[in-house]
Amino acid sequence: MKKKVRVVGGGLAGSEASYQLAQLGYEVELVEMRPTKMTPAHTSEKFAELVCSNSFRSDSLSNAVGILKAEMRLFDSLIMQMGDKHQLPAGSALAVDREGFSQAVSDVLKSHPNITVVDQEFTEFDDKVTLVATGPLTSETFSHYLQTFFGQDDLYFYDAVAPIVSVDKINFDIAYKKSRYDKGDGADYINCPMTKSEFMNFHKELLLAEQAPMREFEDVKVFEACMPIEEMASRGFKTMLFGPMKPVGLEQPDGSKPFAVVQLRQDDAAASLYNLVGFQTRLKWGDQKRIIQMIPGLEDVEIVRYGVMHRNTYIKSPLILNKHFQSKEHKHIFFAGQVSGVEGYVESASSGLYAALNIHQYMQGESMESLSNQTMMGALAQYVATANPERFQPMNINFGIVGNRLKEKEEMAQRSLEEVERFKQTIFK
Repeated sequence: MKKKVRVVGGGLAGSEASYQLAQLGYEVELVEMRPTKMTPAHTSEKFAELVCSNSFRSDSLSNAVGILKAEMRLFDSLIMQMGDKHQLPAGSALAVDREGFSQAVSDVLKSHPNITVVDQEFTEFDDKVTLVATGPLTSETFSHYLQTFFGQDDLYFYDAVAPIVSVDKINFDIAYKKSRYDKGDGADYINCPMTKSEFMNFHKELLLAEQAPMREFEDVKVFEACMPIEEMASRGFKTMLFGPMKPVGLEQPDGSKPFAVVQLRQDDAAASLYNLVGFQTRLKWGDQKRIIQMIPGLEDVEIVRYGVMHRNTYIKSPLILNKHFQSKEHKHIFFAGQVSGVEGYVESASSGLYAALNIHQYMQGESMESLSNQTMMGALAQYVATANPERFQPMNINFGIVGNRLKEKEEMAQRSLEEVERFKQTIFK
């Protein structure tokens, strides 16, 4: 008889973990509360829905997230397979058609003979081996249960989503296509240039715009990597100029350099929809429309999805988890994804993959091998398990948490991939 495993959550981490475990021959019960109960940010019942950006960031092996993706591809990662299949032009980054990507992941999981999908909210543990991958949008009921079960304070931060516009009414007499430094095919982004006076007026109006209220009893804690554009504006106009509106490498067709640039990235395979890069926001929709249409080239643009802000929940993992994403006290419980304290699409999916491999080792009843922090997957797992619990916050992959850092990134990538390959051979022997 096949051994049974439960995966809770159909996001990136849960989808990847379910696929890996099913491919290993386990009978997987994938519990997902959507569409029975929706979250504040999801718009569909599809697995691996990309709520915020459609970018998986750099694909280069000189970048930590690029190496992380390469590690995942060694295990035939479902998320990487579908990301590569539904890739969109984005310079040196891996961006995907979000609808096609999520549909493809859903089709694979729902048709897999070893996966049974259960549409209901998960509320409490039992004796079954369970991987919790409920993501940052963990339901309020289960969040409170986790808080009580592990005896810790609830932790959270706020995350914001960027608006999406239709390409039809973009004014290309002003806007122009170009990638920063002409990476990719050199024309993967739409750029809306601003003069100094246009930028300063834009900055002033951002500060005056009305924001959607948060719950009165909660402090607004914003994750730095997804900071709303109005929060950047409040820190000074230079924050925006050195952030998403940086004009470097984006000269206009006549060769002149704009004072500031708003970039738009392709969001669907038909190239009919584009998202505003780095423009996560919690502005009220009326002001949001007014502000967006102040951008040169977007004066008449149609906004097909407004930006929103939502609460993200994560556990205090250093007190709860070991380096296998496994509960220290309850060995049959594992965590993965953003609820465990990793941040980002690729990081979430990779933690689901690594947790699934560790569940496989646990189910075999053997001593559990682990990746060192000289690999990207191992470094993330060790950060989650060993960071200072008093200052613990979700973390993107970066070279700062990798052990024995080398000056040459290519050498670091080679060593990392070699170790991951050895780990793969060991656990699949």
